[in-house]
Amino acid sequence: MSNKSKHQDGMSLISKTISSFMTALIALFGFYIAFYGHLTPGGGFAGGVIIAAAFILLTLSHSKKVSLKKFPDIIASLLDNFGALSFVALGLLGFLSGAFFMNFVQKGKAFTLLSSGTILLANIAIMIKVMAGLFAIFVGLSIFGRIVAEGEKGDMR
Repeated sequence: MSNKSKHQDGMSLISKTISSFMTALIALFGFYIAFYGHLTPGGGFAGGVIIAAAFILLTLSHSKKVSLKKFPDIIASLLDNFGALSFVALGLLGFLSGAFFMNFVQKGKAFTLLSSGTILLANIAIMIKVMAGLFAIFVGLSIFGRIVAEGEKGDMR
């Protein structure tokens, strides 16, 4: 493979370098938002959207091949299901403790990461669900768009 064909996938080298750096920072910020959502504005949904945006940036700047190598669509599907099942399991474990989504984890010191009991666990489950679901939707729509575009090219002949 020549250097010219390497640079044809995705954007320019500068864009790829900057987006690689930014992807890590965006993902880190998404994890921060999800893990500290019980103390600050944010939570699992916002954190999941931010992390999905990091993978979408990677897809747009490099190529779908690079992005799917780092986060395969089958893994996204499995994580989507795992996040939903984890959230339901938290609700049912709370139900066994007395009420649906009742806190069954001992609370820690106020204003620390482990101060919220099951809220942190619920935020993590929702973060996983939203991150994987949004990325899978993006990949699915990009594949569908390519199929439709190829079909329209065939109709124009």
